[in-house]
Amino acid sequence: MIKIQHFFDAETSTLTYVVWDPNTRDGMVIDPVWNYDQASSTLTSKSSDIVTSFLKEEAIKLHWILETHAHADHVSGAQLLKDNFPQAETGMGERIIEVQKFFQPIFDLKYLKTDGSQFDRLFKDSEIMKCGSLEFKVIFTPGHTPACCSYLIEDAVFTGDALFMPDTGTGRCDFPKGSADMLYTSVFERLYSLPDKTRVFTGHDYQTGGREVKYESTISEEKASNIHIKGKTTREEYVAFRTNRDKTLSAPKLFLPSIQVNIDGGRFPQARADGKSYLNIPISVKP
Repeated sequence: MIKIQHFFDAETSTLTYVVWDPNTRDGMVIDPVWNYDQASSTLTSKSSDIVTSFLKEEAIKLHWILETHAHADHVSGAQLLKDNFPQAETGMGERIIEVQKFFQPIFDLKYLKTDGSQFDRLFKDSEIMKCGSLEFKVIFTPGHTPACCSYLIEDAVFTGDALFMPDTGTGRCDFPKGSADMLYTSVFERLYSLPDKTRVFTGHDYQTGGREVKYESTISEEKASNIHIKGKTTREEYVAFRTNRDKTLSAPKLFLPSIQVNIDGGRFPQARADGKSYLNIPISVKP
């Protein structure tokens, strides 16, 4: 039976998970965070350091650093973990290439390769991967972004931004190439088709109503009480709700820096002659 430890980054409401076999100590990390303060454009490794310390204290042999998608609300800590555990491989769904090709010209990232080579492995849908003594199945769950995927490990599925706690709902679908219709299909055909007892581990928790942090539910609980998409919700109902709700939402605070770093595997641009890295921030002027 796998063991799971969650880590909550309060600044971005992000949940990072360490999953491991308690007998062999083989393990993986899902969705690590590299803390970025936009006002000062300063990076700190506090969230990653906590995960790194835990991995070392538990003597976990880190095989994989997995991303559920190219996050728009936090900078990935994948490269920080890679620095500490160079044997670990980074993995992402192969549709990240679509996201790279879309955003490369928007941010004028001339240096950015759009072939997914920033990741050690690009996963195919339904692919089953080894992690030492463990296995995980890749389940494509697009809609929030086209490249979203969930990871099924024994009786636990890690859903990223596709499916949140029942009192929070689902991820937004108004990002470029996102689709509420597609997310409905992902939830109903890929996630809600899993056994009811399957444990669901979400990628964010926004502490609805000021409650304490929650991160685990079950497929049965989601079907019964998810406020956006229950087991009886129709496609038309969900698409109408999600589309109307998304029109009221502002862009995530870290959208512009996060996207251009995360599509490059969690790397910042190479330093210029002055020794500093610079992000490209496009400006839009509304009439």
